[in-house]
Amino acid sequence: MGRVRERTCIGCRRVAPASELVRLAAPDGRVAVATRRGGAAMPRQGRGAWLHPRLQCVTAAVKKRAFGRAFRGGVDGPDAAQLLTDVRLAIGASSHEQGESP
Repeated sequence: MGRVRERTCIGCRRVAPASELVRLAAPDGRVAVATRRGGAAMPRQGRGAWLHPRLQCVTAAVKKRAFGRAFRGGVDGPDAAQLLTDVRLAIGASSHEQGESP
């Protein structure tokens, strides 16, 4: 059996399997969800950060300015509500399915 890859959420700082987190990238200085193509591994999109698709984690990451640290500066801080919407769209979940309101 293969080893489970674990990553740290930049919002809550908890370690979790990568499959439970969403990868973010900022290739043009704007934070965005790093998408998978056809279920294949993510293409190289530069330095990445990982985040739980939950309101608390997105809000904490924005509040703590975690994106600047994760991407080593040079990024525009994202709007928490828009980032949460983008994350949920990427994983195909609605606010209702997550049990939270944005």
